Order: sequence, then C-alpha cells, then structure tokens
Amino acid sequence: MFAGEQLLSWIHGNEELMWRVAALSGVAFLATLLLVPFILVRLPSDYFSHRGRREMRAHSRHPLVRAFFALLKNILGLLFVMAGIVMLVLPGQGILTIVVGLMLINFPGKYRAERWVVGQLSVLRAINWIRARADKPPMSIDLDEIRGTHD
Repeated sequence: MFAGEQLLSWIHGNEELMWRVAALSGVAFLATLLLVPFILVRLPSDYFSHRGRREMRAHSRHPLVRAFFALLKNILGLLFVMAGIVMLVLPGQGILTIVVGLMLINFPGKYRAERWVVGQLSVLRAINWIRARADKPPMSIDLDEIRGTHD
C-alpha cells in the first residue's frame, strides 16, 4: 500500500476527528479575525519605539490577583502562539497571531524579540494596515536601530 493510500485510509477511518479539526480551525480563524485587530489597534503607536520596556505604573492590586492575571495572560499568549503556528498551514492570520501571542507571554528578552519581529517590513506593513483601517496612527519604530545599522 502506498503512503497516499494509507493516509486516505486513515482519514476515512477518522472522519469525525477531521470534522472536529476543521470546525476548530474555523473557530480559531474567526476568533483571530476579531481578536488580533482588537489588540493591535489598542497598542500605543510608540509601543515599540523605546530601546527597553517602559516601567509600568505601580501595581495597586494584591500580589495574588496580579499572579492570577499574569498566569491567565501567559496561557492566553501560548494559545495564540499555538493557534498561529497551526494557521501557518490552515486559514488564518498566522504570523500576526503569533506576534500577538508573543506579546502576551512573559519571557527574558521578550521586548527585543517583539521589536525584531515587528521590525520585519511585511509584519509592520500588516500591523499598520490594520491600524489605518481603525483610524489609528501607524506604529513608530526605528528600523535602523532594530537592525543595528543606526549610527
């Protein structure tokens, strides 16, 4: 039996699973169509224009509440990254979904990585196109500084 025949046989034997995966893909596609632009237009236009992350204002919440929201934000970020990776081969805004997911996750070097990804012209154009449709100013970012060609 050829590999293609084996694959077709497996698909026919797992039709219910295939329908569930297709439904999940459709839901993820619709969710990213709404959530990714929602998040991108709410970022300040200078979000990526600083060398380092700006200091956040003092947190007035209880440490357990902050920890809960940090955990929730990181889980949501991981879900976005995983959905974005899947959308690289299925319908959806894969790269932008991964970028938003990475923005939600806390890890060392995150800000530098975010700036590098957003500094890619195709990603920056896509973000600014979404922001322009929402009548928001484009992201201001020093591409020369990110690429290391700044004086």
